[in-house]
Amino acid sequence: MSKLTETQTLILSRASQQADRIALPLPDRLRGEAANKVIVPLIKRGLLDEVDADLRKNEPTWRKTGDGHGTTLVITDAGLEAIGVEAAPATKADQPKPKSRAGTKHAMLIEMLRAPEGATIAEITKATGWLAHTAREAMSGALKKRLGLAITSEKVEGRGRTYKIAS
Repeated sequence: MSKLTETQTLILSRASQQADRIALPLPDRLRGEAANKVIVPLIKRGLLDEVDADLRKNEPTWRKTGDGHGTTLVITDAGLEAIGVEAAPATKADQPKPKSRAGTKHAMLIEMLRAPEGATIAEITKATGWLAHTAREAMSGALKKRLGLAITSEKVEGRGRTYKIAS
């Protein structure tokens, strides 16, 4: 694993000292593309996790998603290990878990994929208004990676490729 930059170490260290493990706000000098160049590698390496921000608690947001809510950044156990901090046994209150909010497009997508017949990309895009690549990203990013749902696909004659949440 490659070494962390001084800025990445600072961000992870700050997050490790927060009870909620949130890695925001970022240092003042880190904005726009510079922030992306520092944060995205941390997410890809599994040192930070992007989770839904609780706006009622005024949690700081990293970015806004297509369905109108924000996400925040939380240090993972691997992130703690990378800076030499031992992870305390987590309780449910310590670690925010990604979730799908009722009435959102993600919730609609989950409902469509839980149906016995599943859904095609065309059906998902029609229902959500997303482009096809956004629908695929929602399945692979939000549902598979963040929520840990297993998505299966199969080719159905007369319908094309359909996607379902595995039971």
